[in-house]
Amino acid sequence: MKTEVSEMEERKGKGEVMCGTLDLTALPLDCVTLIISLTSPRDACRLSLVSTAFNSAAESDAVWESFLPSQYQELIPSSLSFSSKKQLYLSLCENPLLIEAGRKSFWLERVSGKKCYMLSPRDLSIIWSDNTPDYWRWVSIPEARFDEVAELRSVCWFEIRGRISISMLSPMTHYKAYLVFQPNDVYGFDYFPVNLSVGVVGTEGSKRSAYLQPRKERRRRLYWPIREEQPTPGDDVQFPKARVDKWLEVEMGEFFNEGCVDDGELEMSAVEIEGGNRKGGLIVQGIEIRAITPT
Repeated sequence: MKTEVSEMEERKGKGEVMCGTLDLTALPLDCVTLIISLTSPRDACRLSLVSTAFNSAAESDAVWESFLPSQYQELIPSSLSFSSKKQLYLSLCENPLLIEAGRKSFWLERVSGKKCYMLSPRDLSIIWSDNTPDYWRWVSIPEARFDEVAELRSVCWFEIRGRISISMLSPMTHYKAYLVFQPNDVYGFDYFPVNLSVGVVGTEGSKRSAYLQPRKERRRRLYWPIREEQPTPGDDVQFPKARVDKWLEVEMGEFFNEGCVDDGELEMSAVEIEGGNRKGGLIVQGIEIRAITPT
């Protein structure tokens, strides 16, 4: 007899859910609650529409606590309170929390409940950012997620790296990393693409390349040493994409966390050192590590 919730068939108009020949609506509420807790947040929302009994189970704290990450209590400020575990879950999806003294932000992917993070610029390794305000400077802007973000003034050597412990990520989850930034009179990024990569430290990771200058702002500039006309970007070279929060992002690479490595680190990098030209005019908010849910 098949007992997986994903194989249930609803008898339309009767409020019954059948699994093989078993009427699941006839099960005790505790059993229904346990079954729903083994599905996903999306499935729980769907099952809440089946019947009154299913709605009661699907809305219960027992179900929604199963979708929250372990040790979630340590992440929630004592000043916050929620009327239910579902309300807490939805808040973590919609309102990222600052953790680790404001150096990271944390939230849940709404459909799956998988953990997502953004590393602040203070949590990154940015070459020439230490006490060199002519190259980089630290600024505060109201639209940023963190107290401080990094503003690129002018460098020839552009290099940003970030690391996160793999144990902080959800197991059996597909992740993509993104460099999140804003142009601010950007220049010098229209000749050579930035090399992007994501991978476990000590291994070969996935690679991408991207122009950090929006396509509409790319134009020929003169700089020393004189270069030939810039090459036409290939199909595999990205341009920045707009986000809902009004920032821009480029995909750095992807990583599947099989959940079998707990002591390793995932490293993300963005490097452009080959051109030799001056470049600047970016405000970097951070590197986002986002769980990807299959559509």
